[in-house]
Amino acid sequence: MPTRDLISWNSLLSGYLKAGEIEIAREVFEKMPQRDLVSCNAMIDGYGKHGMCELAEEVFMDMGVRDVVTWTSMISAFVLNHQPRKGLCLFREMLSLGVRPDAPAVVSVLSAIADLGFLEEGKWVHNYIFTNKVHQSCSFIGSALINMYAKCGRIENAYHVFRSLCHRQNIGDWNSMISGLALHGLGREAIEIFQDMERVELEPDDITFLGLLSACNHGGLMDEGQFYFETMQVKYKIVPKIQHYGCIVDLFGRAGRLEEALGVIDEMPFEPDVLIWKAILSASMKHNNVVMGHTAGLRAIELAPQDSSCYVLLSNIYAKAGRWDDVSKVRSLMRKRRVRKIPGCSSILADGKVHEFLVGKAMDVGYNQSVLSMLEEIVCKLKSEGYEPDLNQVFIDIEGGEKESQLTLHSEKMALAFGLLNSHQGSPIHIVKNLRICCDCHRFMQLVSKIYNRRVIVRDQNRFHHFDKGFCSCRNHW
Repeated sequence: MPTRDLISWNSLLSGYLKAGEIEIAREVFEKMPQRDLVSCNAMIDGYGKHGMCELAEEVFMDMGVRDVVTWTSMISAFVLNHQPRKGLCLFREMLSLGVRPDAPAVVSVLSAIADLGFLEEGKWVHNYIFTNKVHQSCSFIGSALINMYAKCGRIENAYHVFRSLCHRQNIGDWNSMISGLALHGLGREAIEIFQDMERVELEPDDITFLGLLSACNHGGLMDEGQFYFETMQVKYKIVPKIQHYGCIVDLFGRAGRLEEALGVIDEMPFEPDVLIWKAILSASMKHNNVVMGHTAGLRAIELAPQDSSCYVLLSNIYAKAGRWDDVSKVRSLMRKRRVRKIPGCSSILADGKVHEFLVGKAMDVGYNQSVLSMLEEIVCKLKSEGYEPDLNQVFIDIEGGEKESQLTLHSEKMALAFGLLNSHQGSPIHIVKNLRICCDCHRFMQLVSKIYNRRVIVRDQNRFHHFDKGFCSCRNHW
């Protein structure tokens, strides 16, 4: 073209972005003699979708003029790249400047709140949506609200939103409700929602069955899980994806039927991915199968050499079996490959502020002594009721007394102690944990809920645990 105007440059930029050619798009963007909102917004969106959040932020910060699409694209970029707090902060800034958010911005911020588990923020956004009638312009907002409430531990609120929307027969709303129930281990309730779908003749899709199989998995519903895996194929002619097979492998594995889990892997039309081998690895850990755990661990590490959880699970299996030489070899391999273990971190919201705790230390230093003193009191009370620390949950070769100290300083126990100190009697304590809760902490939470007469809700890496009067909603199946 002899003459290239801004429209031509933007069309070229858009074409490369749609084709996924982010580096070429970047070159075009940098060569552009002139840029406008369209070009900048397109790059923010493109960078965000390709994991280049810092570059998206650079474009955003350099812009003198921004419209609602600019703000929405940047918020979405943060959420897509696992930076939900930044996304939430930017949403607040957007509102403070008088910019009215569009439906995609609201969906993104609800996703951020869901990731963080900040219930009060979620309620505020829900009220904003209702007051400003944002929900009328986007069918995805209902699904996002259901998902947000489910991930913030309020499955009853999620159900209330669902029941107000289900007449629309939008498959996304139904799928979000089934997945939310799965997250809380409410397998039978998820099946009831699916049966309602069938009654109103709403055709399920592969996401429906992924949520349903997950619900059966978390609820320990072995027969039902197998039945619906067959139903999706025979009745609805849906070809299972690797994620569906992963649910069935995990279902068998959790039940200790490891040979059958391996049989499913052998029959799959795909090569197993790292998640499937990690399911076998976790099941081997739970059921003390060192041989199978060894095989699964090596396969998982081969597929994801930078995933620390593969090494940690394998190391823990060896430690549980007293094979300390093998533990040393795994840790040596981690050091050689510069793979760092992700430390356990738990957070709790009190007085409008998020307080975080790492294994062994409070991140808010000012609370250290009070939290440790409260922990000592709790442990003393629990021991008088028969609590014995499960030293098998400490996977390092140290003396028993040191092991007990290690267990006491797990991050979720520290968050719980803080919650007891800084919340009103009778109010539930909500804790978000970045890793799977260990068996000792699980038993600890059960006893605290009974002795202190407090509901404790823990969202770990995989699911919710609702502790009340000495029992857990998972029925010890997790």
